[in-house]
Amino acid sequence: MLTLGINAAFHDCAACIVRDGIVLAAAEEERFTRIKHGKRPLPFSAWQLPFHAIDYCLRDAGAALTDVDHVAYAYDPWLQLAHERASTASITLPLQPSAAGAAAPWEPLALSYVVNAPRQLAGGAPHHLRERFAGARADGPYQWHFVEHHRAHEASAFLAAPFDDCAVLAIDGRGERATASYGLYRDGRYRRLRQLDLPHSLGLLYEAVTTHLGFLHSSDEYKVMALASYGEPVHAPALAQCVRWRGNGDCRIAPVDCHALFGPARARGTPLQQRHFDIARSLQQVLEDTVLQMARWLHEQTRSPNLALAGGVALNCVMNARLRDEGPWQRVWVQPAAGDAGTALGAALWIDAQQRARATRGTTRDTARRWQMDHAYLGPAFGDDQIEALLQQARLPYHRTRTLAADTAALLAQDKVVGWFQQRMEFGPRALGARSILASPLNAGMQSRLNLIKDREDFRPVAPVVPDEDADDWFDGARDAPFMTFVFRVRAQRAQRIPAVRHVDGTARVQTVTPAQNPALHELLHAFKALSGVPVLVNTSFNTRGLPIVCTPRDALESFCSTALDALAIGPFIVDKSAWGRAA
Repeated sequence: MLTLGINAAFHDCAACIVRDGIVLAAAEEERFTRIKHGKRPLPFSAWQLPFHAIDYCLRDAGAALTDVDHVAYAYDPWLQLAHERASTASITLPLQPSAAGAAAPWEPLALSYVVNAPRQLAGGAPHHLRERFAGARADGPYQWHFVEHHRAHEASAFLAAPFDDCAVLAIDGRGERATASYGLYRDGRYRRLRQLDLPHSLGLLYEAVTTHLGFLHSSDEYKVMALASYGEPVHAPALAQCVRWRGNGDCRIAPVDCHALFGPARARGTPLQQRHFDIARSLQQVLEDTVLQMARWLHEQTRSPNLALAGGVALNCVMNARLRDEGPWQRVWVQPAAGDAGTALGAALWIDAQQRARATRGTTRDTARRWQMDHAYLGPAFGDDQIEALLQQARLPYHRTRTLAADTAALLAQDKVVGWFQQRMEFGPRALGARSILASPLNAGMQSRLNLIKDREDFRPVAPVVPDEDADDWFDGARDAPFMTFVFRVRAQRAQRIPAVRHVDGTARVQTVTPAQNPALHELLHAFKALSGVPVLVNTSFNTRGLPIVCTPRDALESFCSTALDALAIGPFIVDKSAWGRAA
């Protein structure tokens, strides 16, 4: 049984394909179109489907769209059209909706687009992709399922986590109605315990302050998290008055007048001042404190030792670390594509589980899991012949190596910055050693150098990657953290050795790696350790500001040639700019 999962209603549109409980492939549309986040979360973009990501997933499964048994779309418009009948429902839209004064004037159009997504999938594929979509109709032959947005978030956690028993907390900006949900996965069944509904949304609050600070909402929230480390929570008491924990899992969030509370908004690109740092820190503290209360209530209700997190707010790795360290859980796991892209994964897994249960027991109950998310390498890979043909076409000097780890480690030990393009691409917003830029952490100036290469703001930290077996020796308590979803404190006795990855607050967003998860990266780390005595590298995403992480060899070459990267390790080939003059 093949199940195709789609996220498209808002941003980070993505696709995932599951065969009989096993995830085969998943990818975000942005990696193929080179448009960050795929699209903006606007009502009049809701019609856009991730056709390139769907095409990749079908190709990886060796299937056409007509071979798919079920399509799971991670949004259910009928939750907002509860009193409408599909055959007679209609929408009313003024000629100038935004002038009508309604709170959400374009919402009817967005709902219409989502309702018509089956027709768009069957007939809207771009010309160059139509072959794999041929023969599909609005009514199939597959069965279409609209999956509630937060159920898709939840399922992406409990059907992927390394737990048979876990509490589930999903927090984002919004779904159809829900903005956060609590649940319990136990004995192969999932039960939602409670949800918070619009307008009470921690995610939308974080977005609003992100906008006030001059950053792009639904995109730059992670920058605000990094900015918070430079500030003091001077506004936290006032902001906390707008975020009221009422007990029993309930949180009320009043509208926040950012101008009245914080002063004038920062214009994009203008200098950051201490007051901006303080605003960010105040927001971060209120978020962390509130989510800790939510998590403690959830633990009281479930008594599960494990917590699985999803939703865009769960990408806040500082918050996650407080849940890990101060919460009542033995283990906390965050689905690495926790934002909306991950709902494609969750929707596919949820419908797959329901349909397998129905086929085997004649019920719609959940069924036992057949897969867990040990790694995030679910995207495309490219063969050596494909890579070499492109290198030859580009007329770039390169050499093939049998000792990739040793040769790359030697470059890194010379303080060279290396693009690292290996194996299948990561699913989710983090580069995890498949589409990465790697560098030595030994020089404190490397953080600024990388930010300059990538055209990033200078306050932004860079992250370390370390073998799992060495992690706790360098980062306090670090272990089994393959997805960069938590921060850990850099051990005091190690801090001077790896200054490039130590943030201003003494922490680092750590990725651990095992030979099973990424053998090439694990070998490289040990090769660098043999040269330097340090088993840690800087790992940042292979992209520049405003562009998605590279997907294809062509993307990698274009980024490499247009930036100050020193070398590129792509498949078994190394391109070293210092050799270009000699080759000429």
